Amino acid sequence: MNTGKKRVVVTGLGAITPIGNTVGEFWTSIRAGVGGVETITRFDPSRLDCRVAAQVKDFAAGKHVDPKEARRMALFTQYAVAAAKMAWADSGLDKGGSDQDRTAVILGNGIGGAEVNDETYKILSERGPGRISPMAIPKLISNEAAGNVSMALQARGFSHTINTACASSTDAIGLALDAIRAGRADVVVAGGTEAAITEYCIGGFCALKALATKYNDTPAKASRPFDLHRDGFVMGEGSGILILEEHDHAVRRGARIYAELAGYAATDDAHHLTAPHPEGEGAIRAIRLVLQDAGLAPTEVDYINAHGTSTPLNDPMETKAVKAVFGDHARRLKMSSTKSMTGHLMGAAGAIEAIICVLALQDQFFPPTINHETSDPECDLDCVPNRGVNGAIRAALSTSLGFGGHNGVLAFRKLAS
Repeated sequence: MNTGKKRVVVTGLGAITPIGNTVGEFWTSIRAGVGGVETITRFDPSRLDCRVAAQVKDFAAGKHVDPKEARRMALFTQYAVAAAKMAWADSGLDKGGSDQDRTAVILGNGIGGAEVNDETYKILSERGPGRISPMAIPKLISNEAAGNVSMALQARGFSHTINTACASSTDAIGLALDAIRAGRADVVVAGGTEAAITEYCIGGFCALKALATKYNDTPAKASRPFDLHRDGFVMGEGSGILILEEHDHAVRRGARIYAELAGYAATDDAHHLTAPHPEGEGAIRAIRLVLQDAGLAPTEVDYINAHGTSTPLNDPMETKAVKAVFGDHARRLKMSSTKSMTGHLMGAAGAIEAIICVLALQDQFFPPTINHETSDPECDLDCVPNRGVNGAIRAALSTSLGFGGHNGVLAFRKLAS
């Protein structure tokens, strides 16, 4: 449907994830149902109730960033710069074709330089404030990922950081869509990044009773969205970046187009600091609004990449919301949670899951929800259990529902003629 709005397309992808440090490696793992959850090795987790996470493996910052510069970046920034450079090259913009004054950066991040916080507090308590590094603040503050990406790509348009908890990178991508539609940019480097697998952060989420604790001895089974025996989410880390362009700009330079970013919507539950609205009221409104923004009928949506955190509260709520919006069609569409493989990347989750939607449309493939062993009567939609399947996908939604009641939803579709 022609909505009369400027069309925005995806022309580049980059990813650093627990199941692959390139988009190709990542997508191969998703298609094969490979999980990335393991016992935490970055520090000794023995004091924690949850001792598992989905860690990025074999990441070498020096492959993407000058080693001297990498030492001036926190891990979340290193991930973002690496993924952004990959996406930029994938789009072909590394060879020119864009006005850098009209190229912007919008990244989502939930926590910032978590490991820098931990290290600095330790130095403060053991050695005093005089020993704090002058790079502590520039490394740990959330906006430094977007700032470093702007410098790495010489993107001289606006550079923004969005923090809406687990909806951060979904909102970053959505606001990039709005910016291009409004004519404020021709190209936006959009997505998110997170690196919060530290004892402090894991311990804090344990205190909230939000993390999985039953599967410390079988970590590969710990993230199990929509399964009856789920008991919490598993923290992940990494970065996902999309290059978004105004459609005619992309066509003029002969860009390869993956998909159209057709719509975005956001709401807030205004209900609770950490718990979702039990009936999914805010999620329902967000899904209805994204369909309206994209000009999509509910029956045109064939796939939803669910927020699907593997928590007792989220999964049945999200199932209710989808039923409320889609009615009988909810039984025909497929709704999987790829957090079963990647863990929950928090501020970066929406970007990684947006990339999955784009590739699902390209390959006409429904990604699986792994670890689905026992059906939960409250989560009774088709979650593509355990094995992905081929099938026709016209449009796909990605939902992100964060602490604070933040709800963000993106709509992608195959490029219309």
